[in-house]
Amino acid sequence: MMGVVARTAEELHGAAVDLVNRGKVAAARRMLASAAEAAVDANLRARIAGTMAYALARVGEVAEAERLCADALRTPGLDAQTSAILAGQMGALAERSGRLDEAERWLARGIDGLREDRRAQANLRVNRSLINMQRRQLKAAAEDAAAATTTFHDLALPIDEAQARHNEGYIALLSGDLVTAMRQMGAARDYLATVSTVVAATCDVDRAEVLRDAGLTTEAERILARSASVFGAHRMPQSRAETEFNLARSLLMHDPMRARRVATAAARRFRALGNDAWAARADAIRFRASLSTGVGALAVRSTGARRTPSAADVEPVAAELFRHGFRSEAAALRMTHEIWSTANDPRSPTRSIRVPSTASMDVRLLSFQVRVERAAAARKDAEARRQAAAGLDALAAWQQSFGSLDLQTSVGMHGTSLIFAGLGAATRSGRPDVLFEWSERARHLSLQVMPLRPPPDPTLARELAELRQLRAADAGENWLSSPRAAKLRDSARQRQWSATGSAAIQERLTLPRLRTALDPETALVAFVYTGMIMTALVVTSEGETTLPLPGWPRVQQALPGLRADLDMAAAVRGGPMADVIRRSLEDRLATLSSALLDSTVSVAGVRRLVITAPGVLNGIPWAMLPAMRGHSFTLAPSATRWASLREGVPTMPTSAGFAVGPRVARGEEEIAEAATAWRTTRSLAGGEATVAAVTGLGSSVDVLHVAAHGRHAVDNPLFSGLELADGALFGYDIDLMPEVPQTVVLSACEVGRSSVRWGEEAIGMTRIWLHAGTRCVIAAPVVVADDIACELLGAMHVGLAVGMAPADALAAATERTGITAPFQAHGAGF
Repeated sequence: MMGVVARTAEELHGAAVDLVNRGKVAAARRMLASAAEAAVDANLRARIAGTMAYALARVGEVAEAERLCADALRTPGLDAQTSAILAGQMGALAERSGRLDEAERWLARGIDGLREDRRAQANLRVNRSLINMQRRQLKAAAEDAAAATTTFHDLALPIDEAQARHNEGYIALLSGDLVTAMRQMGAARDYLATVSTVVAATCDVDRAEVLRDAGLTTEAERILARSASVFGAHRMPQSRAETEFNLARSLLMHDPMRARRVATAAARRFRALGNDAWAARADAIRFRASLSTGVGALAVRSTGARRTPSAADVEPVAAELFRHGFRSEAAALRMTHEIWSTANDPRSPTRSIRVPSTASMDVRLLSFQVRVERAAAARKDAEARRQAAAGLDALAAWQQSFGSLDLQTSVGMHGTSLIFAGLGAATRSGRPDVLFEWSERARHLSLQVMPLRPPPDPTLARELAELRQLRAADAGENWLSSPRAAKLRDSARQRQWSATGSAAIQERLTLPRLRTALDPETALVAFVYTGMIMTALVVTSEGETTLPLPGWPRVQQALPGLRADLDMAAAVRGGPMADVIRRSLEDRLATLSSALLDSTVSVAGVRRLVITAPGVLNGIPWAMLPAMRGHSFTLAPSATRWASLREGVPTMPTSAGFAVGPRVARGEEEIAEAATAWRTTRSLAGGEATVAAVTGLGSSVDVLHVAAHGRHAVDNPLFSGLELADGALFGYDIDLMPEVPQTVVLSACEVGRSSVRWGEEAIGMTRIWLHAGTRCVIAAPVVVADDIACELLGAMHVGLAVGMAPADALAAATERTGITAPFQAHGAGF
């Protein structure tokens, strides 16, 4: 029988270091205490004290940690290496307290003293890179992080290497390269998540910052709330408070009242820890939330009994941030107060605020908001538009590096306030050319990048196949919340962000060029929303007219119950309730029609209409509005994109492909009826209608018609799908197609819906097909009864097969059958 071999002090210390790194601080402290009792060598005892100091800091005892580490440094007879290690430890503690200059001095001393210990030196380089990240001295941060990564790789230390690569991803985030940041952090997390739940949560906090900067705030905030709970459960108050600080930063973009509450709690935790620098950072978010970050239509002013922060409140916090090296945050606080002061008292004195050249995009855009607000207060609308346009141009220059539709639409968040400010000033001008310019700025912001189709990605195809299985097993709305589904979702997003490049930048259309593109039978109707009022701009080949829409308040009252009425009308076709539902729906449609279309259609005076609309009008079944009877129309993402899609007139369609998914009552009848109009067809039904077969079919025909049940994913629009034999055809699957058809007909409930992102941006299956290169998509935003879809779409194919434009074919089918349904053309319907 073998006895237990006692571990040496050095072995105990090594095991304790591993425990600390895994976030198991309580166990590490017990082991460090045992190691200290067993240690005889003064240098080892000092190193144990240094590790104990780090463990104490992890649980919020920073002052005691610094005292312990400083005492260890004063131990007589320490060798140079131990002194250097302890200096590095002092630097890490100072960094944790927000004393960045002091931290850098300590770390530089440690790095210089560890030239013979590559691993220890690399650890200190990682810490110094963190300091320079906070200062936004990104070149220096990147040099240290890259050197550490190389060292850890050479020493075959995969976990340490992953941590260094994760930091390189964070540097990419700070430089605005969201694609690289997501890719590097995602790859690093595969290693680090296995270390411990604490390490995984630490990775997730930084990954949430990428999602926040990408505009995906709902998901970012879900991750941050979960990570804060992990740190709380492990009694790590500093990490918990830092996570709450990041949560408040994200909420500041869309929910300032909640941001104020969360920032207040974070500041309270930091002060309890004696961390004045981080408390000032949280105070800055709290003040900015109270002042609000919006201007014009999006302003959310603080309410309630709390006093609005004055300049006397703001300036000491800004000065403290500046003193600690957080210069961008100091500038953001001062600018937010400047915006509030100007909006509430146009005569208030202005001040010059210097924005660091390394400031993040949101801080840079805030400087343009200051200028816009000053110009608006002085009633200089032309100057306000000029400054808003300059800010949006800066945002557009950043966006040009992204080809992914998901990323393009979500980062539009950063320009929302400037867009609405510009739209308001344009509307006040009363000038059609100015109104058109700003309508296109709003619509085209996420459309300017023409995507470069990604190469085939077998790994993504396999992951999507597994996601189909997971979705089939869980029919609930939250099917993506399971750990495996979430991991696959993140991988799919990362791959699409990385693989979809930018092929070209499409310049916005001017009003004269639009008039040239419009034939005598076609008019553009652009609805322009300022956040308060709705205006219509009608453009024909002969001229343009601006129409105020005084009935907008009635539209706002009619919209909330519209979808419910539409769905009920499709589901309840007979019985005593049918007439009640029908009358309610007809009243809503009549209200929308009279307020939005009666005057615009009359002024247009033509048969064909190109409609561009803001997100607030998303989901309206335009074809069912009374004023649309007898008209052919197409919903265009922007006038610019509509005109560009028409430049290369398609050849006469000669082939059509049809697919029907499971459990579609009259699906096979529908596609059989539609197929009779074509000479060359191929149909897939039953077990043959798999995702691979349908996407393969779509790559080889001019027109693809899919009759299937559909589901729109509100929070993850690219996971909206069409139900086929082996599961859902996701938006991501469309990017895997080598070619896309000219026209896509989606006879499926809901897939004509879109999720509105940040006021103007809408994304759903129709937008995904158009982004991939399809010219026109026919779809409905709500439920459509099977018999209506069968008869109307079958009649539409008669026109498509003889070369009619899709919108014209749909209008002709409506007139011939007498069926009024919510199917509508998107993109270049003619």
